[in-house]
Amino acid sequence: MKIYTRTGDNGTTSLSGGKRIPKHHVRVEAFGTVDELISWIGLLRDQKENNEHRDFLLFLQNQLMKCAAVLASDDSQNLTPKLLPDTDCVKMVENEIDKIDKNLSPLKNLIIPGGNIVVSYCHIARCVCRRAERAVLRLNVTDEIPPVISMFLNRIADYLFILSRKISLDLDIEEIKWLI
Repeated sequence: MKIYTRTGDNGTTSLSGGKRIPKHHVRVEAFGTVDELISWIGLLRDQKENNEHRDFLLFLQNQLMKCAAVLASDDSQNLTPKLLPDTDCVKMVENEIDKIDKNLSPLKNLIIPGGNIVVSYCHIARCVCRRAERAVLRLNVTDEIPPVISMFLNRIADYLFILSRKISLDLDIEEIKWLI
């Protein structure tokens, strides 16, 4: 199978059910941004500072692949259950957030991202996650998307923020508070 098909040269792409839509369609924006998030999380997983989080980051990537598959389908309501994200994926992210957060100092200010390249990668991934969430919510206005997808994205963004704080703490990097 060749990597190029030339079928997209006219500015359209195929959904998994065969329907063709413009590449600028909100559905393509949604699954494309989830795909971008999967890549950013892969970059995070590759950092030595995340050794203890590798398995969980891989879990997130696998669940996000399922989200992308649902979003890339022209009939997301009639998918086989194995293509849907795990029913407990949101709870698993919440558990991980709680486990990390109990060792962090309470926040009283916003934090300016940065201080270390891995911390910055966490914040970039968080921003991409929020963009994916917004795209999914825009798509949901016209095409009903399983609620677990937007909930999962919302929780992943929270997790990435907490992970950035944990890495800062582990590496003894001062968080720069935004003061106005």
